[in-house]
Amino acid sequence: MKNIKISDNVVIGEKLTLIGGPCVVESLEMCKNIAGCLQELCAGLDVQYMFKASFDKANRSSVKSFRGPGIEEGLEILAEIKRSFNLPVVTDIHEASQAQQCAGIADILQIPAFLCRQTDLLVACAETGKTVNIKKGQFMAPEDMRCAIEKVQDSGNDKVMLTERGTSFGYHNLVVDMRGLATMRELGVPVVFDATHSVQLPGGLGNSSGGQREFIRPLARAAAAVGIDVLFTEVHPEPAKALSDGPNSLDFDMIKTVLQEVKAIYDFSRKN
Repeated sequence: MKNIKISDNVVIGEKLTLIGGPCVVESLEMCKNIAGCLQELCAGLDVQYMFKASFDKANRSSVKSFRGPGIEEGLEILAEIKRSFNLPVVTDIHEASQAQQCAGIADILQIPAFLCRQTDLLVACAETGKTVNIKKGQFMAPEDMRCAIEKVQDSGNDKVMLTERGTSFGYHNLVVDMRGLATMRELGVPVVFDATHSVQLPGGLGNSSGGQREFIRPLARAAAAVGIDVLFTEVHPEPAKALSDGPNSLDFDMIKTVLQEVKAIYDFSRKN
């Protein structure tokens, strides 16, 4: 597997990396609060850190759900986080037309799971030259993500990662097949485990998704034992008040515990 240099401070594959932040940009103040907390935590654990937040969540369950501030204001906030904390930033994009504008700020362009087969979107992201993180669709077999990788690589960009975020299991439920992490890593790209979306209950609250936060720790530990390069978590100072994905978000105390455990397992597995 080829390491991917994101910035002077982050090289995917060299050591454990955390992608963490709120599901969606709520305010600059909140983003700064989360970025500062996670940066300090990661520095103390010798973990690389990248801030993640979406400027728009185009796939919310309800038309009345909060989607974010939009691309203009959202990118301004991400740019401020990048400047203030000297951090790489990650954001979702949903349309090919957004790729070039987002690439002016984001270090990684993230493809939402529902859109992992959208050729035009993948090609547009690839053509920016930025790293592309493709979330495996809840409907996809891990080995079939080879085609998504090829869409990026055949467009002249070999900086691509895959993210596991659970597979649909009946209605309103996801399961994680840990074999998929090994299968996707064998495709020759870094693998991310999205510990918080993997416990989501899609549409489980009727007009929004629920979540089973209590399973984040065991799943994250298991993923680290199987072998991952990056841990992805959604973090919010008060998950119960989060405007998106609160039921499966971690607070500051929870992410500290999860990251400490994952780091210990990651280090042990890499030495043995």
